[in-house]
Amino acid sequence: MKKNKKSGFVKNKSINIVTRFFLSAFMVVSFFYVTPIILNFTDKNFNNREFTNNSKNILNSALNKDKFTEEDFSEETDERDLLYDILEENKSEINLVRYTTTEIDSLFEQVNYNLKDVRDTKLVKPVAIGLLPNEIKSIGNTKKRKDMFIKIVLPLIVKENNKIRVDRKRLFAILNKNSNTDIEKQWLKKKFKQYGVRQNDLSTLKVRMDEIPVSLAIAQAAKETGWGTSRFALKGNALFGQWTWSGEGLKPKNAAEGKDHKVMKFHSLQLSVRAYLRNLNTHSSYKSLRKARTGLRNQKKNLDSIILAKYLDKYAETGNQYVVVLQKIIEQNNLKDFDEARLLPSSKDLESLI
Repeated sequence: MKKNKKSGFVKNKSINIVTRFFLSAFMVVSFFYVTPIILNFTDKNFNNREFTNNSKNILNSALNKDKFTEEDFSEETDERDLLYDILEENKSEINLVRYTTTEIDSLFEQVNYNLKDVRDTKLVKPVAIGLLPNEIKSIGNTKKRKDMFIKIVLPLIVKENNKIRVDRKRLFAILNKNSNTDIEKQWLKKKFKQYGVRQNDLSTLKVRMDEIPVSLAIAQAAKETGWGTSRFALKGNALFGQWTWSGEGLKPKNAAEGKDHKVMKFHSLQLSVRAYLRNLNTHSSYKSLRKARTGLRNQKKNLDSIILAKYLDKYAETGNQYVVVLQKIIEQNNLKDFDEARLLPSSKDLESLI
């Protein structure tokens, strides 16, 4: 009797151990199977993913697409929203000095700034001239007038392109992180506004936040101002004849009946360049230019001003004739020599590094 009871007890104990083992094993396997499903569901439905997580996927899909991905919007972005920072600076009460051509020439000589050196070294002296000299119209020698104009606008164009290049680099850096700071999120919000892009539309921001070839910008400034001699350039610092319906501007003398636009007036030449780049990078009329620029980027090619000029037929009423004129200005004046130009640091920049 005692022997049978002991045998039964051992048998039951063995069954209990086996049962517990399989139950424990089932629970462990279930835990590792169910947990990822729960975490994935939670991540998709409850986590706030704005500018956080999945950044590697965003970077690959939004920034490295071979196809043009700029989104069309049904509503037109208000000019005051796109140019809010420029319009704010336009209210500046600082009176800029208008130097004479003699004074500007003397300044250029003093800092040894000449176009031959720029073409050879691709380095531009950081000489910031805020206003065109009135006497530029009186320079009889065409080459001297052109050189004076180029030397004035070149540092301004390179400086604004530099800002865009730095912004573009920062955009890639932000998107390549697993999470971003509040400062970075605020910066993105500001850029979405400046470029007329819907919040979180990173692919469109990438397409629009890009440079314009220096040679193309110089050619357009030369064409729109008659190499710096137009009324809009001298009275309104308008280098690119940009129209406005809300900002301060100058009324064209021969405007057609029913045309109520003005040529936008700027506090300085620098602001005019900034507004020009913003215009080409945001206005729907230049979407084909941005598409062509993106194509060149994807093919690892330089931004060719002769190619991109083809997509500026909507910039002027003369259409394709305007494109031909721009291309001639670029080629006849060897403006592509300046496309790789870089701005030397100013004394202020150097002081900040010490």
